[in-house]
Amino acid sequence: MTLASPWSLLFFLPFGFAAWRLLRRANRGGIKFSAVKFLPVRTVGWRAKAALISPFILLAALSLLIIAAARPRTPLAHEKRSVDAIAIAITVDVSGSMDALDLTPEGVDFSRETTRLAVVKKLFAHFVEKRPDDLIALVTFGGYAATRAPLTADHAALLNILKGVEIPSTTVDSQGRAIAQDEQMTAIGDGLAIAIQRLKNSELKSKVVILLSDGVSNTGAVEPDEAAQVALKYGIKIYTIGVGTNSSRTPIISRDIFGRSVIQYVDMTFDEKQLRSIAERTKGKYFAVGDKKALEAALEEIDRLETTKIEADSYNRWDEHFGSFLFFGAILLIIAVSLSMASTRRLA
Repeated sequence: MTLASPWSLLFFLPFGFAAWRLLRRANRGGIKFSAVKFLPVRTVGWRAKAALISPFILLAALSLLIIAAARPRTPLAHEKRSVDAIAIAITVDVSGSMDALDLTPEGVDFSRETTRLAVVKKLFAHFVEKRPDDLIALVTFGGYAATRAPLTADHAALLNILKGVEIPSTTVDSQGRAIAQDEQMTAIGDGLAIAIQRLKNSELKSKVVILLSDGVSNTGAVEPDEAAQVALKYGIKIYTIGVGTNSSRTPIISRDIFGRSVIQYVDMTFDEKQLRSIAERTKGKYFAVGDKKALEAALEEIDRLETTKIEADSYNRWDEHFGSFLFFGAILLIIAVSLSMASTRRLA
């Protein structure tokens, strides 16, 4: 038998003090009378007896109610099942180039819902939903890298955080100079370093980084190749996904001088060689993605490649016993209150 709410047993601490006070006061009851021989032989009536036993019945009732609150139960169905469980750090580029619109499905108008980042977020959310037993972390990087969510099995919270990931805005001061422009850069090495830090102490045997970037590493304290070497040391595979192509006709959402959103076509660089090198160093795999379908296919292949079987205990049916304790506790409580009222003539 186990307890579903064992912390409820802490109520026995104040209960013990209350019981001591109640019984101590009851034992002090009585009167001083020296001439005992003048008392009648039958001095104890039923009211006196009721007053004597009602505290003990009350204490027994409260004990049963506390046990009921702890919910004693026994398992009816206990089974071992095999599950696919690995530790994954999803590492997403949020530099300014992720506002590009080249992943927009054919026949769909350009919008904020079809930027590279928006498409990536939707597909990663679908990927997370398909792996309910994994521990998953979320790391983002632009000019700086940050942990958005540590390794967690709470995928609902993770998806909520993923939904809120956005590209940092570049604003201008009163003289038109860019502020926080470094956030529009790409620190791939820093992003990898933080992802590795999140994974290295995980108890799960398989550890994977899924790195998605669309640019060239042009800032940061850690070089991408150095981070890959550290990942290899800890047995962490890195799957890299390169989004986009080298093109001078890449559509992207930007703002004009009046602050309005406009579509511009710009020249975008893409370092496919570096991403391929990172994956190969860690025995992972590189995926080149030029559209939404290719990105979806890459995530599906990663989903098939990374499966680790572990045995998990599953208790899915329980026999609850708190009802009996609750019922008899309530009955004894009613009896104790009734006897107490009767002994003091407050019961009609």
